[in-house]
Amino acid sequence: MDIWNVDKLVFFIAFVVPGFISLKTYALLQPTQIKDTSQQLVDAVAYSSINYALLMGPIYAIEHIDLRSTHPTLYVLFYVVVLLLAPIGWAWAFLWLRKTQLLQRSIAHPTGKPWDFVFSQRTPYWVIVTLNDGRLVAGLYDSKSFASSSPAPEQIYLQETWVLNDNGGFERSRTDSAGIIILAKEIATLELFHLRAPQESDNDE
Repeated sequence: MDIWNVDKLVFFIAFVVPGFISLKTYALLQPTQIKDTSQQLVDAVAYSSINYALLMGPIYAIEHIDLRSTHPTLYVLFYVVVLLLAPIGWAWAFLWLRKTQLLQRSIAHPTGKPWDFVFSQRTPYWVIVTLNDGRLVAGLYDSKSFASSSPAPEQIYLQETWVLNDNGGFERSRTDSAGIIILAKEIATLELFHLRAPQESDNDE
């Protein structure tokens, strides 16, 4: 099959590209498991068809008034929106709807793991990590920290490591600390505290 044949190329752009853009946009906004190429192609065609179904009214109107002959520039811009911009909008809108309380009554939340749910909010925390061997690692998770997201294995980088006092509170930052990277397979539990002055945490039980 010669994919560079004009008719086949137009067909490919029309029924694969919009869906592919929606898939990639959704994956950027909400990391998902990577599917094989054949499944992605089927999904791209399906989402492209949905895109045209949702835009059937405007497409019919544009073709009915023969905008192609009267205002060719506007005609091209319209199909740029249909092929490139609308698929981005549908992906964003669908993800937003999936996160609403109303839709969650009937379908699952789009975020598959609590790890991704918590750290995708980019909220700063004081963190105490209990390792599998019982050791405690305390640190600061803030703007320079990082937590991996699905489908990558869970890992967390704390930008500062802290010394805990006898009461389990945050006493002081370790001297010359440049942070610590912890792998999820080494973690037994991970406890988060709202970010506030560390001396306040010293009084916590």
